[in-house]
Amino acid sequence: MLMSNTEEIPGRSIRTFHGVVSGSTVRAKHIGRDIGASLKNLVGGELTGYTELLTEARREALQRMLSQATELGANAVVNVRFTTSSVAAGAAELYAYGTAVTLVPVGATPDARDARLSGFE
Repeated sequence: MLMSNTEEIPGRSIRTFHGVVSGSTVRAKHIGRDIGASLKNLVGGELTGYTELLTEARREALQRMLSQATELGANAVVNVRFTTSSVAAGAAELYAYGTAVTLVPVGATPDARDARLSGFE
């Protein structure tokens, strides 16, 4: 499945729009990570525990979004975006969304099935 943060994929054209798809996950902080983060705040540096947490959350949200697109019969998701929000003390949601589409190579002619559906016959 192709995925892009742009509205178009070079060399492909959109044949069918399937609609908005999304995936989300809510993750809570781990007490061990909180202690480590507090120490890092004193001396500076990357909070690797939180970086790993967000990487896992992004991967899970994307997988859920792509699964939804597959169920709709799409072969790509375009205009992919991410957002985060705090949902409770110590917990955050990572939300991924985009537009599920069916892409074809530029210049592809409609096949017989597409012709029947679109009235080209």
